[in-house]
Formats: sequence, C-alpha cells, structure tokens
Amino acid sequence: MRRKVSLILLAFAVFFAALSPLLRWYAFPRLAKVPADQYQDMVLEAKDATLLDYGTMTPKKVPKVTIVQTLKGNVEASEKIEKTAGRDVVVWDSLSYVQGPDGEMVSKLPERYIFDAHTQEPVHATGESVDGEPVVREGIEFKWPFMTEKRDYEYFDAQTRTSAPIHYEGSRDFRGVNVYYFEQTIPWTKVEFPNVLPVEGVTSDSLAETGTTRWYTTVRRFWVEPVTGAPVYGEEIHQEELRGGTLLGDRDKVTAFSGHVKMREDYTKHTVDLVKSNRTLILLMTTHLPWGFLVLGAGLASLSLYLEARSRRPGDPASTDAAEPEPVSA
Repeated sequence: MRRKVSLILLAFAVFFAALSPLLRWYAFPRLAKVPADQYQDMVLEAKDATLLDYGTMTPKKVPKVTIVQTLKGNVEASEKIEKTAGRDVVVWDSLSYVQGPDGEMVSKLPERYIFDAHTQEPVHATGESVDGEPVVREGIEFKWPFMTEKRDYEYFDAQTRTSAPIHYEGSRDFRGVNVYYFEQTIPWTKVEFPNVLPVEGVTSDSLAETGTTRWYTTVRRFWVEPVTGAPVYGEEIHQEELRGGTLLGDRDKVTAFSGHVKMREDYTKHTVDLVKSNRTLILLMTTHLPWGFLVLGAGLASLSLYLEARSRRPGDPASTDAAEPEPVSA
C-alpha cells in the first residue's frame, strides 16, 4: 500500500515540477497581454505656464494649462489587422487635448497606435498615424513591455514623428512601489503645425505660407513599474516656439508654450493603485505559482521517497528469547 501511494505522490511531484517552468516561460508570455478594449484617461497640468495669445501674438503667463489624454482600444480595427498580422494586436486611438485656463482649446493631437498585445512592439499597418498623417513607428509609446529591463528603449515622439532613446536612469521608490526611472531629451526640432488650431479660419497651410515655423523641445520623464511595464507617473518640461516669417513681424521668435507638465494628483493616486493590483496578478504567474509548484513538487518527491523507503524496510526479526522449559511429570 505504501509503495502504491509513493508512486502516486511521485507522479504529482513530476507534474508540479514540470508545470513550474511551463507556467513562467510558456504560459505567461502567451497569456499576459494588453486587452484590445482597454480605455483609460489621464489629466496632466502645467501650473504657472507661458502660453501664446494668438489674438495679439504675445506670450502670457497663465495660472494653469491642462492636458487631457485618452487612450481607447479599437476592437474592430484590431480584429481586422489580426487576420493578416497573425498575432494579437491592440489598436489605441489616442487624443491629447490641451486647454488654457479659460477652458478653451489650445491644440489637440490625435494618434492611432498599433502594437503587439504581448510585447508592445509596434505593428505597421494601415491607419498608423499622428494627427491624420501616416507614420511608421519604431520603439514603444505610452507603455513599456511586461517585465521591463534595466536598459534604454527606443521611444516614439509624436511631435517630431521620430523615435529616440529613452534612457534607464536607475531604480527608485515611488509611493511604496519599486520603479525604473527613464528620461528622454528631445532637442529643439522643427515640427509640423497641428491640423486643428485655436484660431478660427487659420490653418496649418496658411501659417506655412507666412514662412513662420514651429519648434519644440522637451525633457520626458517616466517612473515605470517593471513587472507590468506601466508608468505610474510621468512629466515633461515642454517648450514650443514660433520662429521667423511675416507672422511675427520684426521678432525672430516667440514662445508658444512653456511649462512643467505633471500628472494631476488624483490620477497619480488612481494609477498607483491600479498598477499595484495588476502587478500582483502578474507576479502570481511569474513568481508565486512557479516557485510554489516547484516547492510543492520537491516536497511531494521527498514524501514519495520516504514512503518508498519504508515499504522496502525488512520486517521485525523473530524473538530470540529462550522458551521456558516444560515441567516433566513423574
């Protein structure tokens, strides 16, 4: 009986020992993915910023500029692309909407970002665009890969429509969460005017005819939780200028926008709580269950060997005590 039980325990030990690496290295890369229907929004603010008054073409100090950023999963588009891509694809339709202290629009920048649901690598397909113009992205945008590494990544900049390294600058603690800090600097670069401008009747084409150009630079910072690859906080030191042309008169350049853009506190708190929850689920698949199954398998194997050893032990030896002599009758 002991031997039969030991064989059963040994079979379970082998099963759990084999399941441990399969869960981590086979199941996790296939099950962990960004959902196609994900929706999220975020509000960022630049307090005490400088903003161009297009009526007078004069930069002015304002108490606050607000950027509302939304990411909406387009399930229909992702399913269509998946038919030819042969892999799980996510299509995010995003919008960065900038408004001044009076609530009026300053600018808006729509994007369509298409990427692999598992690795976050860009997928090049019809519809990939920034402000309605086709682009071919290289590198990541918005989100880092699951199990982010301590290294530099290529990060796509929507204003310049180009990718540049975003540098890993070390590990830090952010509100009780271990994060990797990344920073990217985009030097002064000539960029396109937005297709939609805050002045009625003024278009990007009409501005181009004046000879005035738009220039931009930023220092981009992200605090990324490495297990989920999700930024828990982000900010930019953002500057824009208009340069040259008849629009500025005798001025060489004017500041169109300058400010230190930061995530609003309520969105920071919500993001940290959400990432902590998602981190627990991923760690369950990558650490807790694999190690738990490995320890369980080792324990079952030890118990199996113990019972096997007990079943093979010889029985108790017969008694060697001398028998008492029988009395002999006369």
